[in-house]
Amino acid sequence: MHDRAAHAYRRVAAAGRPRAEQWAAHPRVIDVLTALGCFALMSLDIPGLAAADNSLNGWAATAVLAAGSATLLLRRSVPWLPYAVALVLLAWLHELTLVQFALYSLGRYRGRRAGVLAVTVYVAASWALFQLPGWPAHRGDTLADFLSLVVPIGVLAAGVGIAANRQDLVRALREQRDETAVLQAVHTERGEVAGDVHDFVGRELTLLCVRSDVLARRAREDGEGAYADRFEELGDTARRAHTLLNEIIVQRAAGSTPTPGLDVLPALVEQSERAGTPVLLEVDEVAGRLSPLRQAAVYRVTQECLTNAAKHAPGEKVRVRIAVADGRARVEITNPLPAAAPSRAPVSTGRGMAGMAERVRSVGGTFETAVRDGSYEVVAELPAGRGF
Repeated sequence: MHDRAAHAYRRVAAAGRPRAEQWAAHPRVIDVLTALGCFALMSLDIPGLAAADNSLNGWAATAVLAAGSATLLLRRSVPWLPYAVALVLLAWLHELTLVQFALYSLGRYRGRRAGVLAVTVYVAASWALFQLPGWPAHRGDTLADFLSLVVPIGVLAAGVGIAANRQDLVRALREQRDETAVLQAVHTERGEVAGDVHDFVGRELTLLCVRSDVLARRAREDGEGAYADRFEELGDTARRAHTLLNEIIVQRAAGSTPTPGLDVLPALVEQSERAGTPVLLEVDEVAGRLSPLRQAAVYRVTQECLTNAAKHAPGEKVRVRIAVADGRARVEITNPLPAAAPSRAPVSTGRGMAGMAERVRSVGGTFETAVRDGSYEVVAELPAGRGF
């Protein structure tokens, strides 16, 4: 239950994203494209590598560079592997391309310390190679050339990776904070449901106690002592149940009231229309026979959907349909998606969405959201209960 509620808003936020965009953002796809990009850049050096090293022909150089690029597929889980291969290619073929990707990967997926260490080792190894005969002239045949080309390549690649790592941490922290807020909303909604249970059920138990006492008194007046004892026993049972209800369910703050029911929906619609959101409300007559808890769930869903429509699709007409059939109560709320995003981004954390889902599920229902034919749709179904 917690997991479903925590991810409800995240699923809704991703519902309208194109499938191609979601596919392109997959980490494995990005790794494959990174490896292919690295190989494409290194393949430009294949003719020169084959000419400079008699041990390699064109096909051998291609195979070596392809194998080196393939190690980038492991850059998230084992970033030190492409880095080690990059140093080998640097010493053997004086190839600088793979080391840039490897340094970026270390900074991105292992953080600042690993990035700084990798750059230090890279600069030291490059300097040692620079002292050996055979270092290509165009890669720096003087110290100034070395410092202006080889060193900045490594520092820049690792620096960009470290910066991306910081952004990843900030993004993860933000997602964790949002998830915590959603879970808090779920717990808050459960407290509201518990309060409603206490108010509605407690009222019925109180009426049962009073009615039992009245029947017991009448039975004694009529000389039916046995029936009077049973009515008194029934009243005592109701009082014990009421006491147990008070002990188990934490009462809400003083002055709070139960969540309204369907009779308040017209006022809610009128309030939304005054705020600029036209609403078409359709409610089956039999829906008024739903229990108070179920009516509270329907009201909660409608209220939150109208609030979201005012935030994300201001001015668009909202259709609210509440129907009861085959022992199920169904709430359908739709509104067209705006042609352009609002000029100012609405403040939203997804807490209301999680609260709606939790409220519906608390009475045994289901809650779904989707984007269909240019409209945003919320569908909640819950058992209608006895009498339907």
